[in-house]
Amino acid sequence: MSEITPSQTVGPFFAYGLTPVGRCNWDPNGHYSWKNSVESNLVTPDVSGTRIRIEGTVFDADNAPINDCMIEIWQADAQGRYASPQDSRALPNSQFKGFGRSATDKAGLFVFDTIKPGSVPGPGGKEQAPHIVVAIFSRGMLRQVYTRLYFSDEAANAADPILNLVPTERRGTLIAHKEAGDPPVYRFNVHMQGDEETVFFEV
Repeated sequence: MSEITPSQTVGPFFAYGLTPVGRCNWDPNGHYSWKNSVESNLVTPDVSGTRIRIEGTVFDADNAPINDCMIEIWQADAQGRYASPQDSRALPNSQFKGFGRSATDKAGLFVFDTIKPGSVPGPGGKEQAPHIVVAIFSRGMLRQVYTRLYFSDEAANAADPILNLVPTERRGTLIAHKEAGDPPVYRFNVHMQGDEETVFFEV
């Protein structure tokens, strides 16, 4: 061999394998031939609570949208109960799993239809403000990053034990702002890097 073997990058494959339908949102002729394993609509027939839509854009360090991210969310139901073996309380919304997945489209936009979660117990039994856990899978990252989405119209944010760990000047990166709509829209943009970088948590 007379030359050095060129380096290669493998993947990412998450959009191809986990959000095949998401691609057709921006490329009608480019969708894959099977369905998403998890969808971005979390609403089930038995679920109670206020229906909401979450919309946001993922930006890179240059403030350009990223069109091939995958976003996952995990949340409690409106009564603050998780569909998890670790939550032994009765589940009034037994079909609601609280887990969803969305691809970003050509403009970096992701969308979830869900219900607004209730407050949940936190460290030491202290009540946490309603929130959603968000995981972002993006190009160039070997591991996903985690953040939280809080709601702009929640007075409970002021006493949330996790939100209060974040410096005041950066808490705004975790707040989804309510917009008019039916259902109401909460806008939550994610900045992977840069001056407006979202706060990410180690979990």
